[in-house]
Amino acid sequence: MADYQEAPLATRPKTLDPNEYFNLSPELRRAEEDRAALRASLKRNYQTQLNNPHRKELIEDPALTRWVYARTNTYPNFRPTFKTSLLGAMFGVVPLFVLYYVFKTDRDGKENRIKAGTLERKFSLSS
Repeated sequence: MADYQEAPLATRPKTLDPNEYFNLSPELRRAEEDRAALRASLKRNYQTQLNNPHRKELIEDPALTRWVYARTNTYPNFRPTFKTSLLGAMFGVVPLFVLYYVFKTDRDGKENRIKAGTLERKFSLSS
């Protein structure tokens, strides 16, 4: 742990930070152990249900149910942030202005060539 070099753009992980790892109070350490025990028991329960050869029903995973609900109901769970606003502008507003600029300059150039008489028209309706 002494020879760990931090990356320039990343923070030190909590497990490698000596202040966070060694200087924990007994209550905090006990709470982390309780959470780990609860996670382990939930994982063991799920694995026994999954590997039961006589299983006839579907296994209900609450975390998966919450994830599917959040994916299907995006608007109630949406939180506007700077990143989402920037992405909305980049993919919603900027393409409109870019397309307007491209079509407008192309049409103006074609109109100028028509006025100057330098546009070569490929199709003629009257022959």
